[in-house]
Amino acid sequence: MNHDRPTILSEAVALAARDGYPLTATLYHAREPRAQLLIAGATGVPQGFYRRFAEHAAARGFSTLTLDYRGVGQSKPASLRGFDMDYLDWAHLDLAAAVDQHRHGERPLFMVGHSFGGHAFGLLPNHTEVAGFYTFGTGAGWHGWMPKAEQVRVLAMWRLIGPLMTRYKGYLAWSKLGMGEDLPMGVYRQWKRWCRYPRYFFDDPQMPGLAERFARVATPMVALNTLDDLWAPPASRDAFMAAYVNAPYQARTLDSQAEGLGNIGHMGYFRPAAQRLWDETLDWFERLHAERRAA
Repeated sequence: MNHDRPTILSEAVALAARDGYPLTATLYHAREPRAQLLIAGATGVPQGFYRRFAEHAAARGFSTLTLDYRGVGQSKPASLRGFDMDYLDWAHLDLAAAVDQHRHGERPLFMVGHSFGGHAFGLLPNHTEVAGFYTFGTGAGWHGWMPKAEQVRVLAMWRLIGPLMTRYKGYLAWSKLGMGEDLPMGVYRQWKRWCRYPRYFFDDPQMPGLAERFARVATPMVALNTLDDLWAPPASRDAFMAAYVNAPYQARTLDSQAEGLGNIGHMGYFRPAAQRLWDETLDWFERLHAERRAA
């Protein structure tokens, strides 16, 4: 890490979702902002997890916004028992409102995704506001894409632990397993259902029209997955990202050991040891902006 980097000022921001639900976001101020950046986090991961990345981006001139989706982190109610929401509200209502609030007339808006963030982009009603999208660890979620040992763990979660826990608690108490934030019942039920399918919600007969929505996306994008990402290995990524049929798209497969980054897995993309990947991402955004200005 660069310890000479200037201190980045940040502030909590009140964000109203498109249906009025109150969300908590954090704005990381760039001293001389050249672009806007929005981080679309993973399922059950609070915004604070992305703080170091956001500070690094702000130091490079990207005014960066993170947020907690409803039911997560600082945007959750006093109790998740009985909290009613749809998994895709995070995209349709929460992330869409963040795009509305964070876009800036004079500066391009870019987005970084993590896991669910790569799903959310194709669901945004205002994805045309985003000039470039770079996502880490996005995959289809089906256990069949995972290594055998991970398949066993994941199936135990869906078939045994999850049902028992949600029946007792009224929500998925994921924090008890050390796997992330607790999740509302609606998120758990839909996530479990879609992970039954090799192409996730695209294969769900109860979710018509999603392929057509993703086909309307024309934003340049990169999807980076490491070989040691047990939840979203490259084959899982390819199964999901194939839905962005009309977007200028690059798949980046990383051998993190060979490239000297050590173990990354599903969560290490945003840990300090992966800073070289952060710069690769921000460099790509800058090239996109330069090409657009030149054109």
